[in-house]
Amino acid sequence: MKFYKMLFFSSMIFSTLMAISSFSWFSMWMGLEMNLLSIIPLFKSVNNIYPNEASIKYFITQTIASSIILLAIMLYLNMNNMVSMNMNMYLDMMLNSGFLIKMGAAPFHMWFPEVMEGLNWNMNLLMLTWQKIAPMILLMNNMKINMFISMVIISSSLISGIQGVNQISMRKILTYSSINHISWMISSMMFSSSIWVMYFMIYSLISINIILILKNLNVYYLKQLFNSMNNNNMIKILFSFNFLSLGGIPPFLGFIPKWLTINFMIMNNMYIISTILIIFTLMTLYFYIRISMNSMIMYSSEKLNKMNKLSKSTMTMNFISIMIM
Repeated sequence: MKFYKMLFFSSMIFSTLMAISSFSWFSMWMGLEMNLLSIIPLFKSVNNIYPNEASIKYFITQTIASSIILLAIMLYLNMNNMVSMNMNMYLDMMLNSGFLIKMGAAPFHMWFPEVMEGLNWNMNLLMLTWQKIAPMILLMNNMKINMFISMVIISSSLISGIQGVNQISMRKILTYSSINHISWMISSMMFSSSIWVMYFMIYSLISINIILILKNLNVYYLKQLFNSMNNNNMIKILFSFNFLSLGGIPPFLGFIPKWLTINFMIMNNMYIISTILIIFTLMTLYFYIRISMNSMIMYSSEKLNKMNKLSKSTMTMNFISIMIM
């Protein structure tokens, strides 16, 4: 890794920790801004114009979100006790909207698939995992269960299911999958931070394994995926099981946080939202199963016990992520 990348990568980690551990609104906002300025140079590519285009889109979107957050903070600090409860509710919505834009939740997700499509797998992994930590924790600390949050949960689940079905780009498939998981994570953080932490860690682990396989195979589209896996049964099995775990199918590891989230929602009488989440998550399961089944039935001339360097290097992490309950 080049020196400047190490420098900005360290700054990105520090800024995230600064944002989530701040006791002041402005230091929190500064942490988010430092995070933005740290990750933009990591997008840079000399040989490819698409990462540079993605960095511009990401910068503009995140700047708009930061402006909304800063405006909400300034209005909060200038409020007095005479301000009505309705005004306070609108400021909460404004602040939370800024966080939702930053994490790419629907209906503020329009930038997310386009930015992800222009990035390599390393940056895709950062965007799907690390870059969601700060806005999610800040949203959790400022969350109030209301109609606005409920609509975000429903729209994230609905849009990810509908728009992800016909995608052929693996980056966009994982992006819409991430939007769907955002709806589940927001639902989990309404009741328990521990469930959210467990959900995020399991999701991150599965995403790391999937992206690690795709990166080593140099695959970006479904057709490339099937051709690349044509000669290795073990990679087919590990990749398929990881996608099934990502979809939350029992008895894989990804089922546990969804099951706990549904339990908490039912205990709190949120029957409608939990039902909608389950129904629209079935749509995302369709393209998970489509990828898994197509990967498994492709012709292979190699025996199961013959593994290449890739499958050996990723074996341990993959088996952990698809661990049976």
